[in-house]
Amino acid sequence: MPESIDDMRMKKDSLQKIANDLKEKRNTLHAKSKKLAEERDALNAAIRKIRNEISEHKKLRDDLNERVKHSKEQRDTLNEQCQTIKRNIKKLERQRSQGSGTNVAALRKQLHSLETEQMTQPMSPQKEKKVVEIIRGLHAKIKKHEEILSKDPKLKKAIEEEESYKKKAEKQHDLVENLASRAQQEHELMINLISKLDNNIKKVNTIQDSIVTTKIEADDVHKNFISHVDQIHELEREIGQASDQFIRKRKKADDSNIYKEANEIFERFKRGEKLSTEDLMALQKAGLI
Repeated sequence: MPESIDDMRMKKDSLQKIANDLKEKRNTLHAKSKKLAEERDALNAAIRKIRNEISEHKKLRDDLNERVKHSKEQRDTLNEQCQTIKRNIKKLERQRSQGSGTNVAALRKQLHSLETEQMTQPMSPQKEKKVVEIIRGLHAKIKKHEEILSKDPKLKKAIEEEESYKKKAEKQHDLVENLASRAQQEHELMINLISKLDNNIKKVNTIQDSIVTTKIEADDVHKNFISHVDQIHELEREIGQASDQFIRKRKKADDSNIYKEANEIFERFKRGEKLSTEDLMALQKAGLI
């Protein structure tokens, strides 16, 4: 049994409601996808910035490490020169000691032995007093000999050179420590940024997956919406056709009633009955006059 126009209109209204809901859902999904894309793009911009910062810290670290390497080489060279001069000083001291008949190295060794014995070995007051006197005498002899040696021009110059190289080596060592510390700081900053970069990349991947899922869902909803819109258009076409048929049928029925009424009036006219203005208009409408 064919559907009535009212049934088709009710069906159309139901489809229209579903289509409106689908349209709203599709638009909501598109808005969600757009928001996710904006969040993803912001993270990608941050990732590019972090990568540039990582590159800068890496370059600084590598430059500093190269300077550390060069400074260590200079420090080691200064230490070697210092040791060479120190050996030369000892050689000169031995030569001067031999010339004066005083073995300073032996005196220093004896002094060290007695000082150790005094600090570590128990002894009677008399013995400790004797040891202290010997230690005092050794100090005096060594000091006197050092004063003599300090007046030696060649030895004095060597000692001054040793002190100069020692200071330079210490200064170079401080530079090495400073550069190494700065290089370590740059390395740690780089490592922290790499960790931050990895976290942001994971976030971007998660968001991208959500964008793809949301777009697929939005496409499915849109296809469903279009399907309902097509059904609505088809129903509108069918309702239009049914309405046209109804109008034609109704007009045909109205025309039939008009002719029937007009024929009855015309029969009355032929019988000589008096016709009213409405009767004449009905005859005119039917084309009988």
